Amino acid sequence: MENKLPDVKVKINEKKEYYYPVFIGENLIQNAQEYINQYTKAQKLLVVTNKTIMSLYPQTLKLKNAEFIILEDGEQYKNFDTYKQIMEKALELKLERQDALIAFGGGVIGDVTGFCAATYLRGIDFIQIPTTLLAQVDSSVGGKVAINTSYGKNLVGAFYQPKLVLSDTNTLKTLDKRQYKTGLAEVVKYAFIEKTAKCNFNFFEFMEHNTDKIKAKDPQTLKEMIKICCEIKAKVVNEDEQEKGLRTILNFGHTFAHAIEKATNFTHFTHGEAVAIGMRLAFDLAKSRNAISNTYYSQAISLLTKYGLTYVIPQNITKEELISAMYFDKKVQCSKVRFVLPKDFCEVELTSDIEAKNSLG
Repeated sequence: MENKLPDVKVKINEKKEYYYPVFIGENLIQNAQEYINQYTKAQKLLVVTNKTIMSLYPQTLKLKNAEFIILEDGEQYKNFDTYKQIMEKALELKLERQDALIAFGGGVIGDVTGFCAATYLRGIDFIQIPTTLLAQVDSSVGGKVAINTSYGKNLVGAFYQPKLVLSDTNTLKTLDKRQYKTGLAEVVKYAFIEKTAKCNFNFFEFMEHNTDKIKAKDPQTLKEMIKICCEIKAKVVNEDEQEKGLRTILNFGHTFAHAIEKATNFTHFTHGEAVAIGMRLAFDLAKSRNAISNTYYSQAISLLTKYGLTYVIPQNITKEELISAMYFDKKVQCSKVRFVLPKDFCEVELTSDIEAKNSLG
């Protein structure tokens, strides 16, 4: 395979020439070995995946000198036990620093594998092969890797960038409706934050005008959609890798979402479903503060509705439980919950002048 140009180049600092490539398109998994050879010097590979992925692609990912570790499927397995299981397998295989850990799956697989890569021998090459829409547009790019604890989501982790991302859009054909919509929540998020990210893709309009094609999983439209999301995220990560400022905008809707996930023991909602609720709550809160116009509020809710992102919090989850969970959010500073809220069309801002108890109406 001749060397191909990446669809997106993720730079971490403009002063450095280094970047890592993101390839987006069909049939990338079948050629994974060639991409790995081009961008790493790995002699041994440990592929982390789950039972669902292996049942869908039993013979697709063919790699030399690769061992597989197959996990159970679900957010509840993004924990210390799984971390230990992967690390012990890496030690058993005697992986060296030039070797690589490969995440073959969705966001859960990517997060836990990346955290293992960041901490094994204080850092080993890490490759992302995301198979869900959510992972392709969000978690596979940007280097946030983590595991969950009983106290909350992603509270133990690191910033650790992959060497390579292969987003094969063919894998999206196997997603059921629920998992596909989960990814669309993170996609729509980029439409709401684009201007603050200093990008001008007119992504809000793109999502409005291509609803039918996106729902039908039109290959060319999907590729363009994923590429724009990755470009927006790459721009933000380039300016603020470790979330000291601008990168907090990527958490739009997530303060509420992580609290909802924790309060429901990570079993009731997918991450994207919780984010969809969180974005709606953020718009409601901004509107109650007169921070956004009624016109933009209506446009935003209409976009969420177009993609069926209209979930509700179960009635047995109390306001007090959600508020308590918010205080384990990573953005908490000086014991104050900080919220990313809309402030204008496709613009958001971080605010800390709202009491958590007043954020839910």
